Formats: sequence, structure tokens, C-alpha cells
Amino acid sequence: MNTAKRQIKLGAFVMATGHHVSAWRHPESQADAGHNIDHYIDLARTAERGKFDLIFVADSPAGWDRAKDPEALRRSSQGAHFEPVTLWAALSQVTSHLGFVATASTTYEDPYLLARRFASLDHISKGRAAWNVVTTGSDVSRNFTIPGHPAHADRYRRAEEFVDLVQGLWDSYEDDAFIRDKQSGIYLDPDKVHQVNHRGAHFSVSGPLNVARPPQGYPVIVQAGASEPGRDLAARTAEMIFTANQTLEDAQAFYSDVKGRLARFGRRPEDLLISPGIFPVLGGTEKQARENADYIQSLIHPSIAWTILQRHYKDVDLTGYSLDDKAPPLPRDTELNKSRLKLVTDLVERNGLTLRQLYLAVAGARGHREVVGTPEQIADAMQEWFDNGAADAFNIMPPVLPTGLTDFVDQVVPILRRRGLFREEYEGTTLRENLGLSRPANRLAARQNALSAS
Repeated sequence: MNTAKRQIKLGAFVMATGHHVSAWRHPESQADAGHNIDHYIDLARTAERGKFDLIFVADSPAGWDRAKDPEALRRSSQGAHFEPVTLWAALSQVTSHLGFVATASTTYEDPYLLARRFASLDHISKGRAAWNVVTTGSDVSRNFTIPGHPAHADRYRRAEEFVDLVQGLWDSYEDDAFIRDKQSGIYLDPDKVHQVNHRGAHFSVSGPLNVARPPQGYPVIVQAGASEPGRDLAARTAEMIFTANQTLEDAQAFYSDVKGRLARFGRRPEDLLISPGIFPVLGGTEKQARENADYIQSLIHPSIAWTILQRHYKDVDLTGYSLDDKAPPLPRDTELNKSRLKLVTDLVERNGLTLRQLYLAVAGARGHREVVGTPEQIADAMQEWFDNGAADAFNIMPPVLPTGLTDFVDQVVPILRRRGLFREEYEGTTLRENLGLSRPANRLAARQNALSAS
């Protein structure tokens, strides 16, 4: 029986110059961060110095919708950045314990190529890779040879088959399949090589993969959907779920709901870690923290403000509205990102926001929880959710980088440690070991053994 005290797991969710939409204009930001490898090296080393479990970047398989708007494109820093698996392969060489979460789309990727890429990353990093499974909410089909963006339900049906297939491909070789005995001249045991022979509604793949089984068995599976299909996909396949909640009550309800679905898939509550995002704005005093928050909000150009609003009101004509008018009702449904629509709708309806208040509310945290205060207050906010059934982990979303991450590591992490809420040293060398997740058995080998026994 494991009697170790439960502790918070931490992820550094980094967006090039920072999470705030105008972070690149801040005096402390690295304006060219999106294409500056030295910047990311510094961030990874800072996260590892703070004993963070993982580092994560959001990603899309193609350019975002705002590229259609020349004014928004002119003033936004978030349109171009490194492909994450390539980036993490490089950063794994300057770190030794930090895990690397890369986003890849089940709608716009090929299962075999994705399985090969993530298995390679797990080998290159010596067991520190994770796949953030997304179905891609935005319609980027114009950049791919597919007949339009699939409907929400179709994307999730494809995703379930996709994840199962990728895990099967990772099981192509048993852990000890490669003998490599120079004396006998035997390199590989063919009895320990397995074909997937998958024939499904969306994919037909024989296998085997041409990369050895990953050191972790499978890279850690992460998921971020909060719609009904997203919650079921997470309960069935994910080992960590990134989520966005505004209130303790909403976070508790989400935590309880997703954990409660696990038993249907033969899983235990500890098999899935719930990790809400938190956007911390720090200051030496509460007044200084509020001043810091107000300053970064003041950097938002009016054209960016309207771009933010129009992104949420895709089919609503905002002509004639002023920023101080009450925010009109948001669309009630979408085939794109359903969970984000619900989050922003709840934010507007709960607080009766004006359009100005709405764009200010989502310009940084994008619907995640924003906490403005001293390091003690940030730690208090995290502990409240951790102790009350709302979180196992937190995805830290610094408003400005690199200073936002450095300040959190230097000012908040020591407080969490003094309270016994966070580690002093890493528990292991792989991401699974540090997250407390078990290493999966090889399903194809088990199936073959069962057939042989019968």
C-alpha cells in the first residue's frame, strides 16, 4: 500500500512570449520567442530547476483563423512558432527529468506517422514524452487534403479509433524483442514482433511500427476536451486531462464527473490526473499584483480587442456595439470547440459582462482561472482546489515569459514546499514515474500469449 502523502503535480504551460494576448509588448517579454531556441532552453531549465513535472505548448496543425484579418495578423505574436515534437526533441538534450507534452491532432494527422514520431521522442528523451490528444476545434481543413472540417461527433469517433490504433502500434515490439547478440548474430526475436492488423471505420493499418517500444511503454496520454464526448474520451484513454474552470464548484463538479466515469472502462481514480489551468499575476503586495495585471491589460490594442470578441461571436454582427455595451448572448451551439464556448458563455452569464469586460477576461487566461495576488495568495488558491477535490495538478500559465515562470519558481514553489504540497526532488527519471502513473503492459503480447495458451 502506498502511504506517501499526496502532492501537487505541476506543468509549465508556455506560450512563446506569455499567455496574455499582448505579452509580446511587455518590457520583460522575449519578443522573438516563437522562433528563439535559446528562449525555450531557458524556460525548460527554469521549469526543471523548479522540479516541474512537465512543460507544454499549445499547438495547431495550421495557421489560426485570425490570419484572415490583416490588422489582427499585424498585431498578434501568436501565429508562428516551432512544431512541438521537434522542439521537445532538442530540449530533451539539455534537461534530464522534465517531461514534454506535444499536441497532435487526431483529425489532421496519420496514426502510423504520429505513433512513429512520439515513440521516437520517448526514446530520444529517455522516457519523458507525452501526447496531448486533440481533435482540433478550429477549421483548418483548407490546408489539408480532406473534404472540410468534420463535425464534432465525427471527430471524437475518429479520435477513439485513432488512439487505440496508435497504442497498438506502440506495442509492435515487446520490450525485450531486440536481442542484439553480436556473438550469435541474432539481432531480433521475430516471435516478439506483432502486427496490429487494424481494420476500422476510419483506418486500415497492418503494422508493425518501425520504432522499438517506447521506454514508458506508451508516452503519457493527455487530453483537454470537456464536452461530453471529450470527457468520455478522457475517461477511456487519458492519464492527465488539462481543464479550464473558473470556480471551485465548477472544478469540483468536473473532477467528480470525469473520475466517476473511469470505472466503466476498468480504471481507478488515480489513473487519471486532473490539471486545471491557472493564470497567476504576481506582486509583492496585493496592490502591486493588481497594478501588474492592469498594466498588461493596457497593452491590448483596440483592433485586437475586437478580434478577440469576434472569435467568440463568429456569426454575430457586432457592428453598432460599443465596448461598454452589455455582451449579447453567445451562440448556443457550435461544431467547433464546444467546451470553450460553454466556458465563455458561463463567464458572461454568471457575471453579466460588458464586451470590454469580456475581452479583458479572456485576453490572458482565455477562460482559465486567473489569480492576482502575492505568492502566498497564489499558493492559497492552489491549495484550496487541491485539498477540496478539484485538482491533482496545475498547468501554470505565466502571463509574460520568461519572467512569469521564473517568478513562480522562485516565489510560489518554495511556499508549496514549506506546506508539504510539492516535491523537493524528482521521484524518478521518466515522466510516468514522476506523475505516479503505471507503465502499461503490451496488449499485443498479451493477446498473442492468450491465443497460444488456448
